[in-house]
Amino acid sequence: MTDIKPIGSLCPVDDQGYIINQSDSSKINDRFQEVIRLVTESCLSALSEEIHSIYLRGSVPRGMDIDGVSDLDVVIITYSEPQNLNLDWTEETEQLINERFRFINGVELGFSPLSEFEQTTHCSMIPFILKTYGICIYGESLIHKLPDYKPDSSLANEHLIHLAPLIERAKQELTGNEDTEDIEDCCSWIMRIIVRAGLALVIVQEQSYTRDLYPAYELFTKHYPEKEQDMRTALWYAINPLSNAEDILDFLNGFGSWMKAETENWLNVLNPYREPHLPL
Repeated sequence: MTDIKPIGSLCPVDDQGYIINQSDSSKINDRFQEVIRLVTESCLSALSEEIHSIYLRGSVPRGMDIDGVSDLDVVIITYSEPQNLNLDWTEETEQLINERFRFINGVELGFSPLSEFEQTTHCSMIPFILKTYGICIYGESLIHKLPDYKPDSSLANEHLIHLAPLIERAKQELTGNEDTEDIEDCCSWIMRIIVRAGLALVIVQEQSYTRDLYPAYELFTKHYPEKEQDMRTALWYAINPLSNAEDILDFLNGFGSWMKAETENWLNVLNPYREPHLPL
């Protein structure tokens, strides 16, 4: 069981208000080098002609990894649409790395098509993540070609526009599910989404952003003190996921429903036409 600790920080911004990327290859702990090598080799072996570039994001390239808590977040950019590729090998690769390297809390391989980076006038989550949190570990880096981003309504929309369907998806995955590991994975995933959505609700007022859970929770409760205990529970479940599906469903039907309603209020004001991506 992991205690809630006041760790993490808000993204720094430059004098024009754009988020500064703090990731750097020199900050990566040496013990991750073999993991990174194996991940890269596995990707290239399986998709040798399809990979444009590979990136690390999250706490590891910022030198903020925590033993046994941090995972390795990898983004692979492919020439083809990922749904048209055979990605069956990824589960075996993730499992192999999880078993071999106990100091990480798993590895996550995410895939995005190169076409997603052609449009640079609107905010989009994966390009945003690479620009503000990523480093390139293979191929031609796209980071310098991407626009700069501010903590504003366009960014907030990326977290809020899909919140309701994601909560409903989690509820569907949990209903009747008896696979303990699957339940815990779903719990951690949806609770992280909820905590970050809580921050998104107040991005415009705070003009601040973070992917770190604790400071996201803090900024949310500053504006919604009456919901502090609910969001703290979501934070707790994100780092200590439940294995009882019914308990998670109860929480999603309660606080999750409130978050959906508050998100609708936000969208009614700042994105009334429900555009998937807002202009930068």
